[in-house]
Amino acid sequence: MTALALEGRQGTAVEIDLCADCRGFWFDRYESLRLSPGATLKLFTLMAEPGAGGRPQPPTMRCPRCAARLAVTHDMQHSTRFQYWQCPQNHGHFITFLDFLREKDFIRPMTPQQIAELRQNVQTVNCSNCGGPIDLAKESVCPHCGSALTMLDMKQMQQMVAHLKEAAQPRVVDPALPITLERVKLDTEHHFAAITSGSEPQSLVEAGLRLVAQWIKDS
Repeated sequence: MTALALEGRQGTAVEIDLCADCRGFWFDRYESLRLSPGATLKLFTLMAEPGAGGRPQPPTMRCPRCAARLAVTHDMQHSTRFQYWQCPQNHGHFITFLDFLREKDFIRPMTPQQIAELRQNVQTVNCSNCGGPIDLAKESVCPHCGSALTMLDMKQMQQMVAHLKEAAQPRVVDPALPITLERVKLDTEHHFAAITSGSEPQSLVEAGLRLVAQWIKDS
């Protein structure tokens, strides 16, 4: 893992651990609650960076603080299920990018209409969970891990990013913000096939994150 120094609330510093290969974060106890709005925005941009598709987690994971075996913990945010690996001594937990987004209620399943539209434009996408290829002509669930096709809930992302940007820079008001939000919504909700049309297949969640990261950068 790589240590990542971030800004905490009230001028404090927070150092979390990033695993780029397995695309996940290790948070010491309460670290995720101490992140400043600007630090949370940085995590969104980090998750959007190209990298490994998310290698399978080993059967045994150890706490980086005490070496105790981490326990798989299942939880729910509203109607969205997610999981993480918890230290039994409460030193912290490991969570993948995808489950981090699920925890924040940013992931939703695709509707049959969206899947049909996607099939008309794209042959293959990568699974958001395991990174394996999904042949859209044959299936709408991942043949490798059984996960359904999912995408970012852009309405939720819009609201969260707008709130975080306002909190990070309370004196700066962007008069074009409503227009920008609507542009991002249209680009993602109605033209999500276009953001998966690169030379290499990618997951819809990954493609959506890149759109959001670009919006953060441009604004």
